[in-house]
Amino acid sequence: MPQRSRRTARLSGDERQEAILLTAETLLASRSLDEISIEDLASGAGISRPGFYFYFSSKDDVLLALLDRVIGEVQQRVVTLPRDFDADPEAAWRRVIGVFVEVFAAHRAVSAAAIGARLRNAEVEALWSGAMQTWVGYATDVIVAERARGAAPAGTDARALAIALNLLNERVLFAAFNGETPAVAPSQALDVLTGIWVRSIYS
Repeated sequence: MPQRSRRTARLSGDERQEAILLTAETLLASRSLDEISIEDLASGAGISRPGFYFYFSSKDDVLLALLDRVIGEVQQRVVTLPRDFDADPEAAWRRVIGVFVEVFAAHRAVSAAAIGARLRNAEVEALWSGAMQTWVGYATDVIVAERARGAAPAGTDARALAIALNLLNERVLFAAFNGETPAVAPSQALDVLTGIWVRSIYS
């Protein structure tokens, strides 16, 4: 009986934490993080303000959890993609870049809030920088492999090229999904980025 009670409480806690995260992402679609209060998050999750602090220490902590989840989704999907660049390099890169386009389009409010928070929040900056390093490492490995098999010419340092291309993704997608002017249309982002990546690596 005590074991059943503990299990029920834990699941309830998980559900409340999830409700806070869902509320935060929903509110971020129409407000900045600064405009969202702890009361807003607690009310949306159906808990009290003191109850909020059982799950998160601050609004920034909520944003960090949301960003971590978005990054995790990207990582998981990219890792499961086949590395069949030898069969059709353009299609392979399109699948990889497509993951970023799809995930960041689905969670555009989180990415926008995270970009804004990076300058003032060291934890958000560290999380994003770590993810970028992972993506740069992936791209570097593929570029090196493509050059080794003779599919891509030697040229710009592979890691430097991978850094530039990933920074391009970051900037283009942020502008496209957050209504900046000028910006690539969201519907064109995948085609534009894939074209630039393929030409930069193979030309």
